Amino acid sequence: MTTSVETGTDGNNSPGRLSLGTEAARNLATTTKSVPQMQGITSRWLLRMLSWVHVPGGTYRVNRRLTHTLGDGRVEFVSTGADVRVIPAELGELPLLRGFGDPAVLEALAGRFTQREFRPGDVLVEAGHPADQVVLVAHGKLNKIHQGEYEDPAVLGVIADGGYFGDKALAAESESNWDFTVKAVTACTVLTLPRQAFQEALEGSQELRSHVEAFRAAAARPRNEDGESAIDVSAGHTGEPVLPGVFADYELSPREYELSVAQTVLRVHTRVADLYNEPMNQVEQQLRLTIEALRERQEHEMINNRQFGLLHNADLKQRVHTRSGPPTPDDLDELLATVWKDPGFLLAHPRTIAAIAREFNRRGVYPDNAAVGGHSVPAWRGIPIFPCNKIPISESGTSSVLLMRTGEESRGVVGLHRTGIPDEYQPSLSVRFMGISDQAIISYLVSAYYSTAVLVPDALGILENVEIGH
Repeated sequence: MTTSVETGTDGNNSPGRLSLGTEAARNLATTTKSVPQMQGITSRWLLRMLSWVHVPGGTYRVNRRLTHTLGDGRVEFVSTGADVRVIPAELGELPLLRGFGDPAVLEALAGRFTQREFRPGDVLVEAGHPADQVVLVAHGKLNKIHQGEYEDPAVLGVIADGGYFGDKALAAESESNWDFTVKAVTACTVLTLPRQAFQEALEGSQELRSHVEAFRAAAARPRNEDGESAIDVSAGHTGEPVLPGVFADYELSPREYELSVAQTVLRVHTRVADLYNEPMNQVEQQLRLTIEALRERQEHEMINNRQFGLLHNADLKQRVHTRSGPPTPDDLDELLATVWKDPGFLLAHPRTIAAIAREFNRRGVYPDNAAVGGHSVPAWRGIPIFPCNKIPISESGTSSVLLMRTGEESRGVVGLHRTGIPDEYQPSLSVRFMGISDQAIISYLVSAYYSTAVLVPDALGILENVEIGH
């Protein structure tokens, strides 16, 4: 007699099975496990590509040649509905008024500005006409245009929110004419102050007159094209002429960068550390993920911190606006012109890099690739473009592209840290045992020390207001 046997379909060792089920067998097997994974870990190209300078004293002083460039900031405004007014103290961002501290005079000057609106294509000032006003751009984008050598107009630059022009007309002792034309690219709101109104304020304030006279005297000192005090050199002479005697003057109050710190306290229960340390050390894995989070925050601060972050420490003359919004090859070339002395690399948000690729594809331009550390990354003009998700994207879908030269020997951007600190776990990162609490919890203080410094202004350039959703 033959007896039929049914094979069970579940994973249990039921009477109908002919062999051991996999679910039961796994209880006796050793599983293969991965270490704890963390999605927030990025490539952190900025930390990898910067040249790092050891700062044993905790403070890094950047000594520079003395410069006579006064005031190159951006002006801020306050708006009430559609009415826009310049903040009186912000007039100190104009070169002529930098360092002038009489609030009553600044308040009177701010009240003399007149708000004007322009549509795309409108001309604000025209070359050859009297330069009789200073113009503050509250909102919008303007092109600064000059007649080219071949009769076609040439765009000298872009003036956008917070920018200004015509300030030299106020500083001049005599009237002059505009040597450029300014045309609106988008709808614009500007505030204007006539030269005559400034002269009236000048006549009514002895303090303002003294300040303006001191500014004119400083502007008359010899300087090079970068604003540094000039070093006279004689060349191509014959005979025995008297050679100029020179010295390189320095800034009397150079900037100092103090190391910043990112810290956190790692807590691990002793029971976990004692009983669950095989096959992976729980303390080591907790520490690894904590350090990754600290390094991510470190890169974020090195880009966004208002005291030393790169986005806030680029010279305003090194900031370039896109001509049409999206990041075109022309815009990248304009950015390269600001850091033309041995540029190192470009840094952009991944979505910005995608927008760059779209513009290249639309124009039929094929960028290069660069091999860096075993990675193939996109490049432009041989300059690698690295992704960095710490560069912010605004609510309106705009971002920035950074270009920098690195290293002390190249007078570039450097990272600052201090090695050899107590309980050092990685360079400039310490893990310090803090004790065990009454709840049997082990605590470790994890600290990372860092900062950044821009040695000379032309070491860092930024392409601003880049539209990435166009």
